[in-house]
This record gives sequence, C-alpha cells and structure tokens, in this order.
Amino acid sequence: MKKMFSSLLVLTAFASLSLTAQTADEIISKNIAAIGGKDVISKVTSLYMEGSMQVMGNEAPTTVTILAGKGYKSETDFNGQKSIQCYTDKGGWMVNPMAGGGAQPMPDEQYKANREQINIAGVLSDYAAKGFSATLLGKEGNNYKIKLSDKDKTETTYYIDGTTYFVSKVERKGNFQGQDVQIVITFADYKKTDDGLAIPRTMGMDFGQFQLTANYTKVETNKKVDPAIFEMPK
Repeated sequence: MKKMFSSLLVLTAFASLSLTAQTADEIISKNIAAIGGKDVISKVTSLYMEGSMQVMGNEAPTTVTILAGKGYKSETDFNGQKSIQCYTDKGGWMVNPMAGGGAQPMPDEQYKANREQINIAGVLSDYAAKGFSATLLGKEGNNYKIKLSDKDKTETTYYIDGTTYFVSKVERKGNFQGQDVQIVITFADYKKTDDGLAIPRTMGMDFGQFQLTANYTKVETNKKVDPAIFEMPK
C-alpha cells in the first residue's frame, strides 16, 4: 500500500509538470495570436515609433527604430542632449550625456538582459528557438506569470493579461547607475498597425528610485531602415 501511494505521488508530480509546460505554451500561443499571429509577425520587417518621454516632470522627444532580428535603437533628446540605447545581434552600445556624452560599448550584463529587443514581437514569439525555457509561476490577479530563462541564466517574468492575452508587465533584475535593482516595465494602450500587429503605445519603466513613461503617437511598420544606424560611432 505504501509503495502504491509513493507511485501515485510520483505520477501526480510528473502530470503536474506536464500540465504546467502545456499551460505555459498555451498562454504564450494566445499572446502571439492576440498581437496578430505568426503570419503577421513574419511580414513586419521594421518598426519605427515616435513620441515623448516623461522623466521627472520633464518631457523629451523620443524615437525607437527596430530592424527585425538585426538592430534596436532608441534616441531621446533631453534639452538638446541625446541619450541613445542600441542593441544588435552582435553587441550593444550607448550614449549617456550624464557620463560624458560619447558612445560607449554596452556593459555585457545590460546587453544580455535587453538584446531581445531586436525582435519586433518580443522573445515570446519564438522563445524556444532562441534557447529560452518557459515556466508558469501561477496567476496574480487576472495576469498569468511566466518566467523565461536562457542559457546565461537571465530570468525575466512576464505578466500576461488573462482577458486580452497582451503582456501587461515585465520584471527582471538589473543594474541602474551601479546599483542592483528590480526593473519593472509596464505596457498599455495596445493598438494594431495597418499590418495587424498590436503594439503598446504606452510604456512605463521603474528602476526603483527613477521612473519614466514613454507615449508613442506615431507608429510605422516596414519602413526602409539603413542598418548603418546601428553601428557605434567611432
């Protein structure tokens, strides 16, 4: 009887693991369908967004340019001083006016945590092919929590709305101005482009003692992008 009970516990454990994996995949599949589906995603080769960044009560013009699988570049103008974050499939670089203003290579940890931004639909659209594993952590309110991990042990938790299946929030550990922090990014106001791809028009970023919000009023897809814009200035 004791052996039978132990066997049942083992079988139940395996069944739970299988169910968790299937449920995580199912939720991610619904997210992909919600933002437009794999066919739509595959046809969007570039994304350009234009808007403003709210930083500590100040407003700054900002743009984001993505060339699918090749490069991501954000540029924000703070009173004539340009802040740049750039990621490519090979590395990253940045310009921080508060640290001298010149282009500098991206710290390895920061690059690894953000390199998936070169994918227009995000890493969830083909996470397994990119070497990530997905684990369902449960549900918080109406949001499913899914943890993505890669071979570098970089972990990111995605909150996926149980009604719309859009990503509502992302959490991960990071470094901000030399301090280890919990980075929280929120997404809202999803709208579809003419191609049928749903893009969040509002993004909030919380670095602990520093917060900012980006609102995008102009979004263009499949705009011609010169790959040279992702090269670090000499």
